[in-house]
Amino acid sequence: MSQGVEWALHTCLNLSWLDAPVPTGTLATFYELPPAYLNKQLQALVRAGILASTSGPRGGFQLARPPGAVSLLDIVTAIEGSEEMFRCEQILGRGPGEHAGVDYRQSCAFAQAMRGADLAWRRELAGRTVADVRADVERGHPEAPANTRARIAELR
Repeated sequence: MSQGVEWALHTCLNLSWLDAPVPTGTLATFYELPPAYLNKQLQALVRAGILASTSGPRGGFQLARPPGAVSLLDIVTAIEGSEEMFRCEQILGRGPGEHAGVDYRQSCAFAQAMRGADLAWRRELAGRTVADVRADVERGHPEAPANTRARIAELR
C-alpha cells in the first residue's frame, strides 16, 4: 500500500473532530507532508464521496459523511483501487504439466489462499469505521480531539 493510505486514514480521523473545512496546506503541515501529494489523496477521497471540498478563502476539506458511515475499506479503496492485492499471473500455464485453456487463477492453490486472505482483510476493514478508530483513540488518548483542534487552529 502507498503512503497515501496512511495519510488519508489519519486525515479522516482528524477531520472527524473538526466542524469546518480545512485547507490542504494546513492538513499537510499538521504531519509535515508534501501538500501537492496529500491533495491528490484528498481529491481521491472526494471522488469516493468520503470528503467534501469547498472552494474559497474559508474552503478546504471536511468529511462528507458521518464517521460511522466511512469504513476503513472505503478509504483504502478510494486511494488504492478495488483490485485484489495479489495478482495471479498464471505461471503454472508456462510450467511442466500445463493444460491449454485452464484458468489457473481458479485452480492454483496459492491464488486461492491469497484470495481468501484478501477477502478476510477486506472484511475486517469493511467492519471498522472512522468512528470506531476515533473511539479507540479517544479512550487511549482523551486529549487527542482538543489537541487536534488546537493545532489546526494554530496552523490556520
